[in-house]
Formats: sequence, C-alpha cells, structure tokens
Amino acid sequence: MKIIVISEGESLDSYVAEDFGHAPFFLLVDSDTKDYHVIVNEYADSMQGAGIAVANAIVSLGVDAVITGGIGSHGYQILEKAGIMVAMDEEGIIEDCIDDFMRRYQRRMQFENGPR
Repeated sequence: MKIIVISEGESLDSYVAEDFGHAPFFLLVDSDTKDYHVIVNEYADSMQGAGIAVANAIVSLGVDAVITGGIGSHGYQILEKAGIMVAMDEEGIIEDCIDDFMRRYQRRMQFENGPR
C-alpha cells in the first residue's frame, strides 16, 4: 500500500505533523517494504488554502492512504472523494504510526470480508 505521512522530518523516525497543510514534509511510504521518498511541502508557507493545495497534490500521487495529526474539512473531503483513506489524530513516530495503521486496516479487512 502507498501511504503519505504528513511529517515534521525527513525519516521514518520523525514525528507525524499536526498540521496537514503546513507540515514541512510528506513521506511517501511503501507499507510492505518501508521504502520511502521525501517530498518537501511547497505549500507550507501559504497563508490560505494550503490544506486544499496539499490534498490535491496528494491525490495526483495515486496513494491509498494518508496519515496525519490534523486535517481540515476541505482537505479531508478532497481525499475522501478520491477514495483515499485518512487516518487523522495520529501522533508519534512515523514508523510506529504506519505499523498501527496497517494493523487496524488488516483487522478491518478481516471483519468486512467475514470468516472464510
């Protein structure tokens, strides 16, 4: 799964950022291999509309999910409309948050698919 994590730093041991639109970095992470690519948030210093611009940029990357501390309603709606899962109110180290997200996702898939 391709996941964008809104980040305070440039590595998996960085913290998840609280502010979706104004975070300094995004990490594009492969959840299976934990390989990642750092993306500098070019909208971080925008006075208005940063969350919308970031959400649209993320949609163009073709990701499956976003992990963030906080997100506004406009950014959330853009991601949701594009079919991107959003895990918000996340905090802590990025790698731990990815592991927790994947565990919750797999549990939900098991529940939705029912016993086999």
